[in-house]
Amino acid sequence: MGLGGTMEYFSEMMGGGHNKHMKKRKQFQTVELKVRMDCDGCELKVKKTLSSLSGVKSVEINRKQQKVTVSGYVEANKVLKKAQSTGKKAEFWPYVPYNLVAQPYSSISYDKKAPPGHVRKVDFVASPKIGTIRRFDYDQDPFVSMFSDENPNACSIM
Repeated sequence: MGLGGTMEYFSEMMGGGHNKHMKKRKQFQTVELKVRMDCDGCELKVKKTLSSLSGVKSVEINRKQQKVTVSGYVEANKVLKKAQSTGKKAEFWPYVPYNLVAQPYSSISYDKKAPPGHVRKVDFVASPKIGTIRRFDYDQDPFVSMFSDENPNACSIM
């Protein structure tokens, strides 16, 4: 082995090799899903299916909350697709603690099926219209017109 071969050897050892076939390593992460499970059979089917996915280290199921937590070197979308392959209705965990939401009991974020202390996660940028919130406009102050003589429905105090 010449000097050029020695340099290539050390370059590959240090991770600087130009191997085009190297895969990017997946990050360890936890994926939470909401999966519809009614019985022990459903729970076992979902657990067995998700455990067979490569890179999965653990699968935890809380049937009361319909929550599945998968940890490992996995991609979230692949975990969701694998859960849906069981024939069960599955989605990413849509709930967050109510204190993390600006308007937790607005018509968009409130969900009566949410676990205690949680509301539906809402992206307010994507959905700016909220049923219970009205933008306050200083030009149209409701208190000014409430006691106005020009308003026939105004409150009068005599």
